This record gives sequence, structure tokens and C-alpha cells, in this order.
Amino acid sequence: MSVSVVSTPDLGIVPQIAVPPLLGGSESELTAWVQQQGQPAYRGKQLHDWVYHKGVRSLAEISVFPKQWRQEVASIAIGRSTLHYRSVAPDETVKYLLKLADGQIIETVGIPTEKRLTVCVSSQVGCPMACDFCATGKGGFKRNLGRHEIVDQVLTVQEDFGRRVSNVVFMGMGEPLLNVDHVVGAIKSLNIDVGIGQRLMTVSTVGISSRIRQLAQHNLQVTLAVSLHAPNQALREQLIPSAHPYKIEDLLAECREYVEITGRRVTFEYILLAGVNDLPEHAMELAHRLRGFQSHVNLIPYNPIQEADYKRPSPHRIQAFVKVLEQQKIAVSVRYSRGLEADAACGQLRSSKIADIGIKVN
Repeated sequence: MSVSVVSTPDLGIVPQIAVPPLLGGSESELTAWVQQQGQPAYRGKQLHDWVYHKGVRSLAEISVFPKQWRQEVASIAIGRSTLHYRSVAPDETVKYLLKLADGQIIETVGIPTEKRLTVCVSSQVGCPMACDFCATGKGGFKRNLGRHEIVDQVLTVQEDFGRRVSNVVFMGMGEPLLNVDHVVGAIKSLNIDVGIGQRLMTVSTVGISSRIRQLAQHNLQVTLAVSLHAPNQALREQLIPSAHPYKIEDLLAECREYVEITGRRVTFEYILLAGVNDLPEHAMELAHRLRGFQSHVNLIPYNPIQEADYKRPSPHRIQAFVKVLEQQKIAVSVRYSRGLEADAACGQLRSSKIADIGIKVN
């Protein structure tokens, strides 16, 4: 299979393959494809079932297809990745390194509970936002992921756990709103083809001018999570250099538009960094920003990485921050990272293991 790389103004760098992968295609699209190959329409439904529900990785494996035709189309890519590393934490969180068709490596996380199986998916190889506290941002940006590469992550986790995925969060490597078309396409495919409700999906963004509004226009029922991490512009720029051209006032105004258009509340992610943004005065300023907003604040105690000097605040400092928000009538919860022993913070496993497993990623 020949692979080349091209650049487009909106989607950034995406892999171009001689014949587009079948994964990510709807039943009608797959039906159209089999008919183009001279096969009857009903084989489209068979193909859809084998791709999305039987986990087939090659057309040659689809036993209900005529043997001769299977041989003729065996080289057509379904679009599945290769598992290159799997790390399991004591809490049963599983972190995966997946190798894509062009040799790039991405991270995916499976987070099980008794009632749920959540997959944290990546939307890019690396990330261009360069947040100062983030391992992924420290690793640079390579390209956007295609729709099939996002859907593949969910199927991989589902197959590995042997149970249905219930929730999907776009909180892995990358900035989803810099890859809107493929992210939206993946959401629709995960909803219609894999069978995961849109209300059980969350898209996390650091905030890109006009892109939240663009996402709202797609009329999805997903939850929007905005990585705020600071209550004012100066501190936010210190933590998120890419935030300089997009003022916090404009970001929040666009979030209010999202609520008006979709009728769904916004979640604000706020990583607590000891001595940086975790003081009571920061909590009070954040409360003033969000007063009257249909929102929820997720406080995330920092998960340290080798590439940054930030520290996790003490439990006392965390609770003091929570108390201020609660007193100001701001809906808040504390979310602790799962799988810390497995380098499960975004970007950690990839940066720590790539050299060990001898994968070239440039």
C-alpha cells in the first residue's frame, strides 16, 4: 500500500492512501463501494457487520464473501492499527500505543468500571497547542488523525476488553477542534455504526477561535469540555501559550453561544497546579467568571511529568479550592487521573516507551 502525506488549509496534515480505508464508512457508503466492485448490494451490510462488529482486519478474512473476490480485494485497507505496546495499571486502566499505517504512534486509554468502559481517544499525532504542563504538547505535532484512525481506537479497546464500550472522551493526544471534520465524522460513525450514544461522548478543547461555534452548528448531542486551567488571561497564557490570540472573555462568550445553540451545558476542565493556579483567590476569580453559566467545573489535580516542574497540590489545598466554588454556587467535582502507574497521563507512555520499542516516529 502506498502512503503519501499532503497538507490542506483546514485539516492540517493527513495521510493519503491510494484507496481510502473502509473503516469509518457508513453502511450506505460501504454498500456503494461493494457495488462499484461488481458485487450485489446486500454485501454492503455484510461488510458493515464484519468491520464494526466482528473486528475483521482484512477483507480476506470475511468468509461470507466469494473466495475469488476476497483474493482480488485483499490489499484494500480496512484501516485498523497495530498494537505495539499495552500497559495495565493496578486499577485495571489499560494504556495502548497503536501504530498507524504510516508508522506514527498514538495513545489510547481504556478505563473500566463495573458499569462502564470509557475510551479516551486521540485526535492528532502529538499536539500543536504546546501547553506548558502537558507531556503531549512537549512532544510536538505530526498530523491530524483520519476518521478511521479515531474509530479504530474504540474498536481496539472494545476487542481487548471483550465488552462493549459505553463512553468515549476526546481527551487523548491532540486538539480535537483543529481536526473538526474528522472528529465529527468519527462521532457520527461511533454513534450510528458502533452504537454509542452521542450523549455518552465528550469533546475536550483548549479553545480555538470560532471552532466551538463551528462544532455547535453540527447539532451533536455530545458534551463540550473546555480546558480553562486559569481564571484570567495572563495566567492562562503562561500555561497555554497558544491562548494569546484568543482572549478568555471571547472564549467564554463562544461557550455561552454553544449552550444557547445546543441546549447542553459546558464542562470546564481546570488542572490544579500547586502554587500556580490553586489559591483561594484563583477559585474566587473563577467563580466570578462562571457565575450564571450553565456549566460544571472538573478540577483535576496535576499528574506530574518529567518534562515539567509543576507539582500536585495537597489534599487540603484541593478541598479549599472546592469549598470556595461551592460557596459561590458553582457546580464542581474533583476528577483524579486513572492509571498513574501505567503512565496514563496523556503523552507520558508514548514519550517514555517509543525509544524502548524502537519505533521511528519522525
